[in-house]
Amino acid sequence: MASYDTSNVFAKILRGELPCHKVYEDERAFAFLDIMPRCPGHTLVIPKAAARNIYDIAPEDLAHVHVVAQTIAKAATAVFKADGVTIQQFNEPAGGQVVFHLHVHVLPRKDGVPLKPAATFKEDTAVLADHAAKLSAALKG
Repeated sequence: MASYDTSNVFAKILRGELPCHKVYEDERAFAFLDIMPRCPGHTLVIPKAAARNIYDIAPEDLAHVHVVAQTIAKAATAVFKADGVTIQQFNEPAGGQVVFHLHVHVLPRKDGVPLKPAATFKEDTAVLADHAAKLSAALKG
């Protein structure tokens, strides 16, 4: 298995080298909107630790990422008036992983509305900014 690559896109986002629509940050996790969302509110939760995937992350960092994912799921369900939520996490190419920094997808879902196909639609930045502001405000209480 390959090692962690510090030039991956999420590492660059964490270092502030690439922009994102941040919705949450604490000392161990960072959450931002996917620029190619499969549904409104599609959020990515990542550890700040350099972890390629589930195989090499410290258990306490993995647990924290999932606590944050749960918090985001609850807020996103309210903000986007979702009927449920899908949580996804992929590992290595055979498991569907594309960006090699561990990340959890939080996808607020509505009954009868299918997800958009992965990586097929880039959302307008104004829409992402609006969604990020609403979700961030809900997370702050």
